This record gives sequence, structure tokens and C-alpha cells, in this order.
Amino acid sequence: MKQIEGAGTIPGWAALIPFGVFLVLYLGLSLLAGDFSRVPMPAAFLIAGGVALLQNPAKKFSDKVDCFTSGMGDGNIMLMCLIFLLAGAFASVARAMGAVDAAVLITRHCIPPGGFLPGGIFIIAALISLAIGTSCGTIAALTPIALGLLPSLGLSPAAVLGIVVGGAMFGDNLSMISDTTIAATRTQNVAMQDKFAVNFRMVLPAALLVLGWYIVLGRSCGERPPALEPVAWTHLLTVVPYILILILALTGVNVVILLFGGTAAACLIGRMTGTLSGWEALDTCGKGIMGMSETMIVALLAGGVLAVIRSNGGIAYIFRRISGMIRSSRGAEAGIFILTGIVNVFTANNTVAIVVTGPIARDLGERYHCDPCRIAGIVDTASCVMQGLLPYGAQVLIAMGIAQTSKIPVSALEVVGKLYYPWVMGLAVLLNILLHHPSREAVRQ
Repeated sequence: MKQIEGAGTIPGWAALIPFGVFLVLYLGLSLLAGDFSRVPMPAAFLIAGGVALLQNPAKKFSDKVDCFTSGMGDGNIMLMCLIFLLAGAFASVARAMGAVDAAVLITRHCIPPGGFLPGGIFIIAALISLAIGTSCGTIAALTPIALGLLPSLGLSPAAVLGIVVGGAMFGDNLSMISDTTIAATRTQNVAMQDKFAVNFRMVLPAALLVLGWYIVLGRSCGERPPALEPVAWTHLLTVVPYILILILALTGVNVVILLFGGTAAACLIGRMTGTLSGWEALDTCGKGIMGMSETMIVALLAGGVLAVIRSNGGIAYIFRRISGMIRSSRGAEAGIFILTGIVNVFTANNTVAIVVTGPIARDLGERYHCDPCRIAGIVDTASCVMQGLLPYGAQVLIAMGIAQTSKIPVSALEVVGKLYYPWVMGLAVLLNILLHHPSREAVRQ
């Protein structure tokens, strides 16, 4: 990401003001109004961006604009936007050609009645994400199916999206082929299987607790199972796009190719079954892409604001403040957890957050004699916790965007409020750090 040049700087805490402006506008005013859709997220980020550009007057305004636009055009942001557009097209075409209805029917046949649907969706999301190593791909494929189950679930749309995103973040955190796992193990120089074993023990209690809650929630909300029609061969044919995505993902195919292939397969099968003509397929793709426009604008503006914050020294300020408070190995683990989470707030990308904080986490771990496998697990989990809770993070935005293309009104803050698993996962890891008995040699050098 491009850094702006020029004399002059501002205090580190002042560099964080634009993000504070965003929180006050988006979260504060929404809470004050009692309506989470009252303040458009793009407007809040645009105002925060204006504040960021007005800071640091010693630097040329044109340089600050260059930094802002470089942040908007960062490779990770562009990839995120491409995934948004492809997810919108895939979800729209799959719904139009009947794949969502068929997948819902098959899912209802596979999951036993009696309130097990919420827990079943959570397990499916976790297993898919664990297998394919990407929470974004999991959310893009599973969200339309989960939303199709709304009448049977008896839950709010935000709660259903929370189940999908939470399960996807569980798998993303533990998957052997996830970018976060690769980044965490490489920065700490540990084997993936060793990190998995430590990480799994950290988050398993959280997953079981949330799964138990979803089972209780499913029973208490009074699931209303409809009379199910038999599964026909046409239903099996129309879910092929989803099956294709899963199979290709298990072979390590990139998520962009997955969504391209899934969309093409949905268009072709829709043409074969007569549910979608060629012109209708093009029109549906276009509408799905346009339905993701607000989501993409948020990603672009967030990238620009966070780039200026980082250039003005906001991230470095956070590093200094947290590292200065560490006094023991347990404190080092807690500090690394907090540091990674905060950096993730300002990067909106869990893999980037791990890459940025990984070397610092390794130095702190060596200084306080921490187990590098634990550090890798903590860094990965902290990034996944915060990424799952960000209302402007890719995961929540994809889920919300697909809901909006399905004409289901829901706000990002409503989804975050129903994201039980990331909250519980974070508390579980902090409790694990607190109860962990470090080596007696773990003293400050």
C-alpha cells in the first residue's frame, strides 16, 4: 500500500480520529435513532474519509489523495470487490434457475426436524469452510440456501446470516488450506498440524457452546416444518452449481474461479431445464452484480480511509501502546491477541492483519518464551474473531449483499448483533490465555 511522502506528521492517536468519526456516525447515530439502517455505511465512510484527508496539513493534499486512492485500489480490496460482484451474480442466477429452492428442499430432507435446522446450518457452514479454506466462498454459496429456509426456521434474517457467517469463520480459522492458517504458521515458523491441534483446543468449547445454543434456539422458536415434496432428479440437477463449487474448492481452486464456474454452470443448467433463457440469464447476472454495488463502494472507501490512517502512523501508535504494557508470557499472548484484533479493524482483512502483526508476535513470543504454536493459533483466531464482527468486513458484506439481492432488508449492524460464534470464540481464547500455565522459564529477559 502506498505511503504518502512529505514533511510533517501528527500524533499517533490523532491518526485514529477518522475511524472514530465513522463509529460515531454509523454506530452511534444508528443506536440513537434505534434504526440500524438509518445511516448508510457509504456515507459514514465518505465523511470519515474527508476527515482523514483534512488531517496532517503539513503534507500536500494531492499526496494524501494519492494515498487514499492507492488504498482504494489495493490488490486485496480489488480482489474483495471482484468476489462481491461474482457472489452477487452467482446468487442471483442460482435463485432464478431454481437451485436455491432445490437446495433448501434437499437440506430439509437431510436435517432432522424438531429444531435442529439452526444447528445443522452452523455445522454445514463450518464443515464447508473447513474443507475449502475460505469463509467468503462458503458464505457466497450457503447464504442463499439459508435464506430460503427462513420460513421453516422462524428466525430473523440477521440471525440466519449470523449462523452462516459464524460457522464459516470457524472453518476459516482451522482449515489447513486457509490463507490465515498459512500466514500464521509461516510467520511463526510452525507446522500446520501443530498449530491446528493447539488452535482446535482453543476454539472447540466455543463451537460446542454456540451449537448447543442454536439447538435450544431452534426448539424454542418453534420450527414449523412444512410438508416436504419428494426429491426429484430435476432437484438434483439444479443443485449441481453448488456441488461443483464444493468439489472444485476441495481441489484447491481459487474462489474467483469457483464463482465464475458456478455462475456459468447455473446459467447452462437453467437453459437446459427451461427455467432460464439466455437473455434472462444475462439480465439476472446484471441485476445480481448491481445488487452488490453498495457493498463494493463500502469496501473501496474503507480501503482508502484505512490507508490514510496507516500512513499517518495510526497502526504504529497501536503497536507502541500495546507492546509497552506487556510484562509476562501470559501478557504477551493477551497483547498479541488484542494487537492482531485491532490491526484487523484497520485493515479489514484477516490475512493482511496476520502478515502485519506476525513478525511482531514472533518477536514477543521469543522474548517471553511463549509456545510458537500457541502464538500462531492466537494470531489466527484473533484475526478471525475481529474479521467476523466487522460490519464492513468482507464476510458480513457478502452475506448482507446477497440478502439485499434477495429483497430481504437487513443491516450490517443487525447481522453483527447476531454473530454469536465470533464473540464466544474470542472470549474462549482469552479465557484459555488466562488459565494457561506458562513455563517457569517464561520470564522477561
